[in-house]
Amino acid sequence: MRAVGYRSSLPITEAQSLVDIDLSRPVPAGRDLLVEVRAVSVNPVDTKVRRNVAPEGGAWKVLGWDAAGVVVETGPEASLFKPGDAVFYAGAIDRPGTDAEFHLVDERIVGAKPVTLGWAEAAALPLTAITAWETLFDRLEVKGRGVPGAAPALLIVGGAGGVGSIAIQLARTLTDLTVIATASRPETQAWAKALGAHHVVDHSRPLAGEIAALGIGAPAFVFSTTNTQDHLAQIAELIAPQGRFALIDDPKSLDIMPLKRKSVSIHWEAMFTRSLFGTADMAQQGVLLNEVSRLVDAGALRTTLAERFGAITAENLRRAHALIESGRSRGKIVLEGF
Repeated sequence: MRAVGYRSSLPITEAQSLVDIDLSRPVPAGRDLLVEVRAVSVNPVDTKVRRNVAPEGGAWKVLGWDAAGVVVETGPEASLFKPGDAVFYAGAIDRPGTDAEFHLVDERIVGAKPVTLGWAEAAALPLTAITAWETLFDRLEVKGRGVPGAAPALLIVGGAGGVGSIAIQLARTLTDLTVIATASRPETQAWAKALGAHHVVDHSRPLAGEIAALGIGAPAFVFSTTNTQDHLAQIAELIAPQGRFALIDDPKSLDIMPLKRKSVSIHWEAMFTRSLFGTADMAQQGVLLNEVSRLVDAGALRTTLAERFGAITAENLRRAHALIESGRSRGKIVLEGF
């Protein structure tokens, strides 16, 4: 089968950083589904793994954790899907990736593809939807206990990125919170506003001042998707006492002491945790994706696809990685077909 992989961690400007290769078609076991991949999207995790994880023994490593495709075979213990079913999912960090014609995935972390979306539009959603959903509803519990005296508001730092793009929509659709997104360029500010943010503020300016100028009070919840270490001092200043703060990026260091005086709780989110550790609630990701699919088909959520980069080839994936590494992408980059 055709695939794209690498053997050495190299800068994306190097031709060998991602290469077109041919691999054996995998065979499903246990609760696996074998999916014929129709479209994939590219996430920051793809670039991080490529830069930092070198395969051992000259083996090829295949990246990619978002896919939409068709089930072609099932393992002997699989029961949730059958051959011919259209699915979408984000895969597992410790298994080969989706940048391949055929891919194995545990059925418990798979959802039924929205029928109203094409392959590319569907492939843009799973990883970011899971990340945003788990952050908002499992970590921050934005629909649970409130924060006394705080403004019923959610600040999303990096609102125009892949995760921010779906987090804005989920918060608007499923909560009564005032949604504030950050973006620094006219095109990303317009994107966040179009997705439903009540307010869009500029994170290239001091965020505490930007939030204070809105006149709504100190927000109960802050969700940082990017550059957390650059914004942490401002977050500590603007968040409400006893507020809840979540982050998903990888700061080189993070001094959380400024949050202590306000008794702010800190929550990490990594959407691969459930599949990596085979947690007892691993199947909740499949349930979650099915609900996202339902909301899309009901017109309550829209795809966050922003750019199509053509077929799934090494050349096109190198372009996608380069754009993500530039920090100037918005929404999701999708590749479709081999």
